[in-house]
Amino acid sequence: MTENTAPDRPNIIWIMADDLSWGDLGCLGQERIATPNMDRIAAEGMVFEQCYSGSTVCAPSRSSLMQGLHQGHATVRNNFAPGGYRHCLQPEDTTVAEVLSEAGYRCGLFGKWALAVHDQTGLPNDKGFDEFCGYLNQRRAHNYYPEYLWRNTERIEFPQHRGHNHKAPNQFDADGGIIINGVEDPAGARYSFDVYADEAEGFLREPHEQPFFLYLAYTIPHQALEVPELGGYTDLDWPSIEHKIYAAMITRMDAAIGRVLDLLDELGCADDTLVFFTSDNGYSYAGWGEDLTFEEFFDHRGPWKGEKGNLHQGGLRVPTVARWPGRIDPGTSSDLKWAFWDLMPTAAEVAGTDLPCRTDGVSIAPTLLGRPERQQAREHLYWEYRDEQSVRLDDWYAFRPHPEQPVELYLALDDPQEETDLAGDEPEVVARAEEIMREEHEPNIYFPAPGQGVEEWQAVLKDAGIELPENIDV
Repeated sequence: MTENTAPDRPNIIWIMADDLSWGDLGCLGQERIATPNMDRIAAEGMVFEQCYSGSTVCAPSRSSLMQGLHQGHATVRNNFAPGGYRHCLQPEDTTVAEVLSEAGYRCGLFGKWALAVHDQTGLPNDKGFDEFCGYLNQRRAHNYYPEYLWRNTERIEFPQHRGHNHKAPNQFDADGGIIINGVEDPAGARYSFDVYADEAEGFLREPHEQPFFLYLAYTIPHQALEVPELGGYTDLDWPSIEHKIYAAMITRMDAAIGRVLDLLDELGCADDTLVFFTSDNGYSYAGWGEDLTFEEFFDHRGPWKGEKGNLHQGGLRVPTVARWPGRIDPGTSSDLKWAFWDLMPTAAEVAGTDLPCRTDGVSIAPTLLGRPERQQAREHLYWEYRDEQSVRLDDWYAFRPHPEQPVELYLALDDPQEETDLAGDEPEVVARAEEIMREEHEPNIYFPAPGQGVEEWQAVLKDAGIELPENIDV
């Protein structure tokens, strides 16, 4: 192995799909969906076998990623609170982009933010990003032909999309081209993914002397299932059109990733750029498909119990690969246990800057650089979501569905389906997990704590003089 050392101030790209499944990448066993560029990152870099998302749903996962904090400490802990209120990052919150911006990085975000809407604090341009294009509210990101996107603080209007219903199916012509429902002139429509992907490529092409941090928060393949063309899947004898759309969406995303990799080569900065690719949460297409479900047809779920919306391992395990030519040895894999909140200290270390804020993360730079013996050890990873709490502790995975119910304890690797609860055999491990669940939770008045009923939570809000809007959805 070469004597790898980190160069001064490398570029950093974090590419994150939305609801991508563990086995959707060819390098992780997918045989039906073409992902040559994601596979290229893996072949030229490292595959992480035990990477976990920040949370089991969209917004809190992104909050943990940006803040370097697990869900017991992060500002945003659910997509919305009871009643529909969507909390946002606060002025005192520090993001990865702010850390890197202070270190002299140019920062761009393209895709889905999900951590503030237009009249709140915590907008991308307030949190370290020089350029932003995409969605603020994640619910708007369910529509790939929206009436508007955001470019920084201004709306990009798409009046040609008015009348489109993303909850209704679209038709496709004989050549696999989409016939968008409700849109009079489909030729004038703009697929939102293409809009912000083009803007991201423009960001890369802009002349600059400083290093950059590029956060590509892709919305593919999150529902709705919409794609401009089915491409090579058009004439395949597959169970349903939905299966073809899903695959075509992922392949379209893969092509955009390929253009980013090609741009790095063209600009001569590939060797100076650390690229991550991952997904934002665990499996999310349970039960989709009639004749054959997505799980059966694509065989992409992964071996773990659970899916998006719960804290079994299946709700948190995410496919993750990284490439850094000349630094990460190609074709390698790592069994390092890490999570999204480790990005902040990792980015700070490779950028050669100090962290101005607390973090729950540790830098994984030693592992990236082929120095696992120098990797800081960590005792545990912690998550909470609604009433559930979970802890990855050494070889154990502890799960508690409610604070009034007992902790369940499973071998994380040997029992991925959580079939044998060993809590009764390991009282010391259970006691430590309970201690972590108790100590790692800090109250966040905007979300009920695990086990706290809605009425109790509302009473706390009332005592604090806080009245939340019923809904924020713009």
